[in-house]
Amino acid sequence: MFLASSAKPIDDNLKNLVDEIEAQSLSLSVLAARQFRYSLRQTPIEVNIKEPRQFNVLEEFIIRAAIEFQPPPTEDELASVLGLDSVFIKTTTATLRSLQTLSATSPITVTSEGRSFYEKGSVPQPPYPVQFNAITDPLSDKITFQSELLSETVINFPDLADFINIDNKIADISILTLEEIQKNIQASGLALHVPEEGKIVTSYKVLTPTQKIWKKISLFVIFDALEDKLSIQIRNGKQILESASNLLEVLHSEGKISLQALCKLSTETINFEREAILKQKNTEIEARLENIRQKALENATKAREKVDNSTVVGEAIQLRDGQISQAFSEVLNSAKNQVLIYSPWVNQAVVNEKFLTLLQKLANRGVWILIGHGIARREEDEDKPITLEIEKKLRAIKTPDGLPCVQIFWLGDSHVKEVIVDHKIHLCGSHNWLSYRGDYLPRGESVYKVTILHQVQEAYKFLANRFQNYAQKLWENAIENRDSKLAVESLCVWGALGMEDIALQKIQQNNWLELLPVWLNVALQGLRSKNLPGDSASFKTALLLLNQVSIEEAFVELLQQGWRKVIRAIAINNPQTALNLLSDEVWAEFLRLNIAQESDSPADFILSRD
Repeated sequence: MFLASSAKPIDDNLKNLVDEIEAQSLSLSVLAARQFRYSLRQTPIEVNIKEPRQFNVLEEFIIRAAIEFQPPPTEDELASVLGLDSVFIKTTTATLRSLQTLSATSPITVTSEGRSFYEKGSVPQPPYPVQFNAITDPLSDKITFQSELLSETVINFPDLADFINIDNKIADISILTLEEIQKNIQASGLALHVPEEGKIVTSYKVLTPTQKIWKKISLFVIFDALEDKLSIQIRNGKQILESASNLLEVLHSEGKISLQALCKLSTETINFEREAILKQKNTEIEARLENIRQKALENATKAREKVDNSTVVGEAIQLRDGQISQAFSEVLNSAKNQVLIYSPWVNQAVVNEKFLTLLQKLANRGVWILIGHGIARREEDEDKPITLEIEKKLRAIKTPDGLPCVQIFWLGDSHVKEVIVDHKIHLCGSHNWLSYRGDYLPRGESVYKVTILHQVQEAYKFLANRFQNYAQKLWENAIENRDSKLAVESLCVWGALGMEDIALQKIQQNNWLELLPVWLNVALQGLRSKNLPGDSASFKTALLLLNQVSIEEAFVELLQQGWRKVIRAIAINNPQTALNLLSDEVWAEFLRLNIAQESDSPADFILSRD
């Protein structure tokens, strides 16, 4: 039996959060949780900012003459051409030189900065100062800028630096180049350096010495029984600090930190807990299957005794040999929104043209298909791995909007052979769904077809959690490598699981707005199957993000198409729901982004089929 929570090294004020983490999934167990402090460096700095203003007629003529005249004119020559007193020309050129628009000496020549401003129809204004704070975080290995000053607080937790040697690779603020400062300001979201608008940080200086500011964090050691994996997670309150967590996991894998020192968690305790948890999870699965077997026996007994089952909600029926493939086909054909399959092996005897045609038919009517496979502990240890040809054929099945409708991936370490359709039907037993030899000769196989709601939901929760964990890993890899292909795959898995809100939340949190058209196509599949209601709060959230999108974005055309399809798909089922989404603010954004035309009205727009 594994340790009770009270016996684990868990700080008292983290117990509620530990309960929340473990409640997320049956497979997660927190082995340790402890609070620490670590230090940030705060440095007040001042930058000078130059912004544009529209040039006047004389300034425009002088700059234009300096660009076009060959050779460049002097002030006196230009005054003669214009028939003006040279005093006017010299006063204006002096102003332009002070703004670094013209070179410092005669004849009149334009600087590269001046030429850049001129092309935008402006000249720079005198620079003005702005003060804010540079925050250096050794755990995230980043410098961020913020206007608020972090306040000093007394934190009496152990210092993380006493247990972990964190290499501070961040250079001192004062030795950073101006270009590095500009990039960090942009990355921090401060609208102080916006070159495309002519707003430029031209210089900076450190105002006062760097100050140490203590920050509180929580460290969790988590075991995932499904993945048979130990992970270290760093949190600020409930927020997971991804880069800090990744850093500690790397240090732990390299043997540079000790969980015994950090959390009083020995290797022996971890191994004991791991084996106990895995044993318990396997016992839970076997207990579930045994319960199904018992229900099937009860149903068979009642059938022999001709007991009236008209009041029974759901049943478990045992199928044998030739009945199995027929039931598999019928159950798949009945799908309205979702099919989950786990088959240890996948081969082309099953994944043939007939099977692929069936999956495409399901995709066309709004059904998502998730397939997990693998029996070995590690993918490289599989003795019968799926071929690239089969995987390619399955991934070629698309939704009507061009998204990959079938997601297939290695999950591994499971003998479970299950099919779950629409949260209503569960097939489980000894049959390898996607790897039998294609014949129908009796082999003594048996499968249970279960429609007892709570048992189907129990099986669904277990299998869906594995797919959900995989989607999260895909997303983390996508974020780390800015890989849009991986991001699309993870969004499709979340969509298949009816978690469109989570998918949108991830896009919003990571400011990856170019994925919004993908999310809209994910949502369209949910609308098509009627699994996602038109009045879902996710649509309102997605509409609020429109004000962050520029009409110049490369993805704006796909965004336009996506919203037109979504609004009209909602209107087909309920025109009033579609109209309710088009508030005055939303309609203004639709017009700004050319999703709708000025000649449209909201009522006309939702009925249009253009």
